[in-house]
Amino acid sequence: MKHTYKITGMSCDGCRTKVEKALNAIEGISAVVTLEPPQATINMQKHVSTEKLQEALSATGNYTIVMSNQHHSDASNHHDVKSHETHQNPDPHHGTMVSKPLTTNSGGKYYCPMHCEGDKTYDKPGNCPVCGMDLVQQPSVKKATKYTCPMHPEIIRDEPGSCPICGMDLVPMDADAEEEDQTYSKLLRKFKIATVFTIPIFIISMSEMIPNNPLFKIMDLQYWNWVQFALSIPVVFYATWMFFERAWRSIATWKLNMFTLIGIGAGVAWLFSVVALLFPNVFPDQFKTHMGTVYVYFEAATVILTLVLLGQLLEARAHGKTNSAIKELLKLAPNKATKIVGEKELLVAIDDIQKGDLLRVKPGEKVPVDGSIKIGEVTIDESMISGEPIPVDKKPGDKVSSGTINGNKTFTMLAEKVGSETLLSQIIEMVNSASRSKAPIQKLADKISGYFVPIVVLIAIATFIVWAIYGPEPSYVYAFVNAIAVLIIACPCALGLATPMSVMVGVGKGAKSGVLIKNAESLEKMNVIDIVIIDKTGTVTEGKPSVEKVISTNPGLNENDILQRIISLNSSSEHPLAQATLRYGQEKNINVQPISNFEAITGKGVIGMLEGKKLALGNKKLMEQVEAEVSSELHEQIKAEQRQGKTVSYLAVGSKAVGFVVISDKIKPSSAIAIKKLQEEGLEVMMFTGDNEDTARAVSETLNLDGFKAGMLPEDKLNEIKHLQAEGKKVAMAGDGINDAPALSQADIGIAMGTGTDVAIESAAITLVKGDLNGIAKARQLSHKVMRNIKENLFFALGYNVLGIPIAAGVLYPFFGILLSPMIAALAMSFSSVSVILNSLRLRSTKLD
Repeated sequence: MKHTYKITGMSCDGCRTKVEKALNAIEGISAVVTLEPPQATINMQKHVSTEKLQEALSATGNYTIVMSNQHHSDASNHHDVKSHETHQNPDPHHGTMVSKPLTTNSGGKYYCPMHCEGDKTYDKPGNCPVCGMDLVQQPSVKKATKYTCPMHPEIIRDEPGSCPICGMDLVPMDADAEEEDQTYSKLLRKFKIATVFTIPIFIISMSEMIPNNPLFKIMDLQYWNWVQFALSIPVVFYATWMFFERAWRSIATWKLNMFTLIGIGAGVAWLFSVVALLFPNVFPDQFKTHMGTVYVYFEAATVILTLVLLGQLLEARAHGKTNSAIKELLKLAPNKATKIVGEKELLVAIDDIQKGDLLRVKPGEKVPVDGSIKIGEVTIDESMISGEPIPVDKKPGDKVSSGTINGNKTFTMLAEKVGSETLLSQIIEMVNSASRSKAPIQKLADKISGYFVPIVVLIAIATFIVWAIYGPEPSYVYAFVNAIAVLIIACPCALGLATPMSVMVGVGKGAKSGVLIKNAESLEKMNVIDIVIIDKTGTVTEGKPSVEKVISTNPGLNENDILQRIISLNSSSEHPLAQATLRYGQEKNINVQPISNFEAITGKGVIGMLEGKKLALGNKKLMEQVEAEVSSELHEQIKAEQRQGKTVSYLAVGSKAVGFVVISDKIKPSSAIAIKKLQEEGLEVMMFTGDNEDTARAVSETLNLDGFKAGMLPEDKLNEIKHLQAEGKKVAMAGDGINDAPALSQADIGIAMGTGTDVAIESAAITLVKGDLNGIAKARQLSHKVMRNIKENLFFALGYNVLGIPIAAGVLYPFFGILLSPMIAALAMSFSSVSVILNSLRLRSTKLD
């Protein structure tokens, strides 16, 4: 069993170590203690009371321990995993399913999308103290929305509608926007402001290159410089001021990152321009225009800052989509249920359901909580749990799970697991946990910045000192200007563009080829994948039952005669397999004949009368019930089909079985070719499926897979992927169902079929629009080309800077009298950016086979 406890009294890592050591000294306990948040996660072989834990801590120091109300599971919650319940397993290689209530936290929890400090979370929005990125809100379950009247707040309803007093539309009581939406809206507003003021600055600056500049006919250059200064103030001090705050924080904590370069580069360019505007006479003549003004770089500063702000805006949009997998899962959970109290039926909120309540589920409704059927025989669509397309027949005593969909009959159920204990809640928690537990790759540009920034700053300082001591008069002016030139040529505009430009073009190219890429990290990882895990239903197969063939064993009846009797019987049935035969009959243009005395026999099949003859369609038990004779030849034929995992129904006319129909989930025509192509590239291809062993083996042998595992629930797929990762393998998982979502999140690369569910697509890093496995090979090829392009871009981004820095520092001055003015430095920056953009655009013409 596994419990989580809150610890108070810890103030440092030394305290944390003492507490952890004290708890692990207790027999039968394995404890992991964290300082942020201050809690202990304890695996127990048998229950240990909180009092005993407190005694151990009191003997160590002034610490207290209490059970956390957010994380608790005990032995009473454990059942067989095949019954859709959860085992606790202390082995980290097996993972752990924990009953973790998904409760709303008032202020929300925030975390760094780069996971710079692991799983550390913050109570308030802001910036990561390490990398400076905006913190992202973790999704959480909210209570069912209540609606109220804006004029009469005493009116509260569970559904939207109109106020019974004044007739006004009711509004949600909790109408606050998601934090991530607020972040995006705030950045969008700032980007619009920055763009509005930056464009005229850019036009004014670039107009200097136009012969007979029309702007100079309006007023002189020195006044246009003042206009640029005025226009730059809202950009610097409002729209992008946060970058300077982050740059200062990174310097203060010496955790240098992209924002350090942005703050120094753009800040120095802007400050240089202000000094040049206010005190032009302190600069030597070679830094002045033919009109006597000093070159200013307001356009360089504002353009850089606005481009970076655009990058932040796109990041905010991406983070919003990252959490949408959880939101899609939350949508599956019904928020109301019909509760039976005595002779009455009450519509209640899910939060009000208790264990032991009797609930009524009507046709087409979602099952509200986990439990068992008390009254009624029904068909339940469990595809969201198992991923398998064929609905399951249920009878009294059978288990049903929250979020699954009832068929065409009403039934009564007993609530056994509610809230966080339901299987759907467990899947939600697994997706959340798998998404958060990844160790994200530190951005390559930030790694370069960590070394690049201090080196550039040291070079600038050295340049100033050398020129101040050995330079010609006015030596301090030369020293200052050359140090500024060093910093400006090191400005990270192109470095900031290197990765996003390649990714942007690569993602566009992938989309045209039917491969949707969620982020740059997935592109990088796709290039180093060792093994591809594929789901069966909807990934390898079409994902829906269809008639494979109809066989007659009676010389007097051909296949069309058999099919006509089958569809005539099934025309009165609502079973999904019956619908598959009816579709097949329509394709063959077979007419349905009228049936009398129709009867559906649960778990066996259907019977009826046609033209005075008794017909029976179903399994072997039905044949025994109607005492139909089944020849040994027919029996062997059917057994051969069933060994391949196919569903077979006998047809009996009178007292003799005369044929059968085979229903299966067809393998997609492209699957075999795609799998062979992946294997030729040196990848292992395995299949994980919730289907039975026989079906999985048949598909595996047909496609020549490297292996398969059958009968797998969501947690089984998740744990198997963890096993493979523990062995050092890089795993790609391809799936299409909600049941695949936890595995897709845990895998190094999750690949969703575009024909699958929204949850699978949102949990995956890559989506194959056409649901074609050939897309995996295309994604690999695209990954290789984009990563090579990014490295080329980084070379271009840094090449101009690295070559320009010594020139800006003045190493050529003693020999050739050459100095690099800040304007030439800005031009080098521009060439660097142009090179990056042009190189990225080359990806548009690349071919994906």
